[in-house]
Amino acid sequence: MIRYHRLEPRFVQHLPDQLMPGILYVSVEYGTVGHSCCCGCGEEVVTPLTPTDWRITYDGETISLSPSVGSWSLPCRSHYVIDRSRVIEAAPWTNDQIAAERRRDHLAKQRHYGTQRDNVSPTLEPEVTQPETLGLLTRMWRWLTS
Repeated sequence: MIRYHRLEPRFVQHLPDQLMPGILYVSVEYGTVGHSCCCGCGEEVVTPLTPTDWRITYDGETISLSPSVGSWSLPCRSHYVIDRSRVIEAAPWTNDQIAAERRRDHLAKQRHYGTQRDNVSPTLEPEVTQPETLGLLTRMWRWLTS
């Protein structure tokens, strides 16, 4: 259940040590948004702003954060949307839905940051060989073929 139905945007350089309820802290410099969970549990929710994570829209007065915020690793497991500074409760997710989203997120990061090769089936396990240990020609070949 959502306790805070509106968040006031506050642009900061660094997130404060203690996040006040009802405030959406935005650090453009560090590409981070943080707030106290809208269910009222007091847990800190941090959403990174990256091409594969969250993005914000600010219209000069209100702020939107997308996609939705799912606090799956918190005991409350809150799920909500922040749209024009309003907090809209969303349906809870099952463990299967959460696992599927984590896989999708992992693959999106691999694709965006160039760690997935088209000829290899996607996996959630990291590569054993680190690029720093490969020879120059192998690294150049991987870069050219990715």
